[in-house]
Amino acid sequence: MTNQLMFGIGIRRCRDLKTLDVIFLPPQSINREDLDRIGLDLPGENGFISISKEQLTSVNLFFSSLSSISTEFKDGLKQLAHSPQSGANSYHDIDTILMVLHDPSLPVESSEEAYFKLHCLSFRLSKPHQLSLEGAFGQLNNVAWSNLGPLLPEDVPQIRLASLLKGENLQISHIDKFPYLVNYHLPSGVRIASGNRVRLGAYLGEGTTVMPAGFVNFNAGSSGTAMIEGRVSAGVFIGDSTDIGGGASIMGTLSGGNEHVIEIKENCLLGANAGIGISLGTGCTVEAGLYITAGMKIAMVDSQGQPVDLMGNPVADGNNIVKAIELSGREHYLFIRDSRTGQIICRPNTKVIELNQSLHTN
Repeated sequence: MTNQLMFGIGIRRCRDLKTLDVIFLPPQSINREDLDRIGLDLPGENGFISISKEQLTSVNLFFSSLSSISTEFKDGLKQLAHSPQSGANSYHDIDTILMVLHDPSLPVESSEEAYFKLHCLSFRLSKPHQLSLEGAFGQLNNVAWSNLGPLLPEDVPQIRLASLLKGENLQISHIDKFPYLVNYHLPSGVRIASGNRVRLGAYLGEGTTVMPAGFVNFNAGSSGTAMIEGRVSAGVFIGDSTDIGGGASIMGTLSGGNEHVIEIKENCLLGANAGIGISLGTGCTVEAGLYITAGMKIAMVDSQGQPVDLMGNPVADGNNIVKAIELSGREHYLFIRDSRTGQIICRPNTKVIELNQSLHTN
C-alpha cells in the first residue's frame, strides 16, 4: 500500500437524507503521516466524516502550514472556514465533509465517494482507469439539475409552482445522476463550446477543445491538445494532437457488452461520422464514415497496395485478411473502404495529421 492517499473537503447538499451532490475543493494527494496529524477521527478505509465549523477552523490552520497542499485548495479552505455557518436553506441540508481515499482501486461505496472520484478526474489528480468507479451508478441519486441547485425530481412540480407564484422561473437543465463539468470545475487551458456536452468526471488535458457537437463522458477524455467534435465514450482516453471528427463515435464500456478498453494514441484522426471498437496506435487515420468493429474482416496491404500479413510480409491475395481486433493499438495505419468492392483495407499511413496549434492555445 502506498504511503500517499487522496483527500478532499467539500460542501454536501442533501434532501430527505439523500445526497444530491458534493462540490469539492481541488482534491489533494498527501502523505499518510501528515494527514494523521490533523487531529480528527478519520476513517481507516475509504470514507468521509462531517466536520463542524469549529473543526473546519482548526483544519484550515493545519493545512495552511503544509507546503505540499496547493494554493488553490488553501485559498478555498480559508474562504470556507471564514464563511457563515453552513446549515439548512429553504430546500437543501448543507454541511461540510472531509473525504479520504486510502485505496482508489476499491469500488464506490457512497455518493460522496463517487463525487470525490469524479472530481479527482476532472481536476487531473487521476487519469481515467487509475481509480475505480465500479458501483458509482448504484450510489448516485437521480437528480433534477436546476438554477436553484440539485432537486429531487418528485419535488419539482411543487417547487416550480412556488417559483411562479414569486414571479420567478424554475429552469431544469437535465435529469440525470451526473452533473455538467462546467458547473463544478473549469479545467485550465480548455475550451468547451457547449457545457451540457461534458460530464463531471471527464479528464480534459491542456489544449483540448470540445466543439458544440462533441461529447466527453465521465472516466474518459484527453491527455492534452485535442479536437473533439465527436463522441468520447466512458472509458476512452485519447492522446495529444488527435482529432475526433464531427459525428464520430468511440465505443465505450458501459453498454453493449464491450469489455475492451479503447485508447487512441497521439496524432490520430477519426474522420467525420467514423467510429471504432478497437484501439488506435500513434499516427492512425480512419476515413470518414467508416465504423470499425472488433470482429470486422480487414484486408492488409502495403504502401503499393499489395497484400501482406500482419508482419508486413508479402502473401497471396486472400491470405491477408485479419480481424480488426488483431490490429488494435498498432501504429501508423490508414483504414479505408474500397469504394468499388466495399472491402475494408488497412495500409501504412504515410500522412500523419497535424492540428492547427492556434486553435488549441486556450
